[in-house]
Amino acid sequence: MIARMWRGLVPTEKAAEYAEIVERTGMSGYRRTPGNQGAQLLTRDLGDGRTEIVTLSWWTDLDHIRAFAGDDITHAKYYPEDDDYLLDRELTVTHFEVRPEDT
Repeated sequence: MIARMWRGLVPTEKAAEYAEIVERTGMSGYRRTPGNQGAQLLTRDLGDGRTEIVTLSWWTDLDHIRAFAGDDITHAKYYPEDDDYLLDRELTVTHFEVRPEDT
């Protein structure tokens, strides 16, 4: 299994609204793509007027991630609304191999 992680920063006063947009766009896109095993959106108030947004998604393999992200799976996928909210964004996403639990 592969975990995919993306991060961005938004003004804290816009965090709840942006989280709804991310759920409607990227998160629902993850969940609709075959091979997706789940997705979560995390938020963290940094206490300085900014909130960090993190998306985590789990995939059966890299080919299924390509179905969502395109050939360059390291390139972050953005939507038109993102420009109205993001103060800073990662242009790439990070992928991790998820190690199985010992049984």
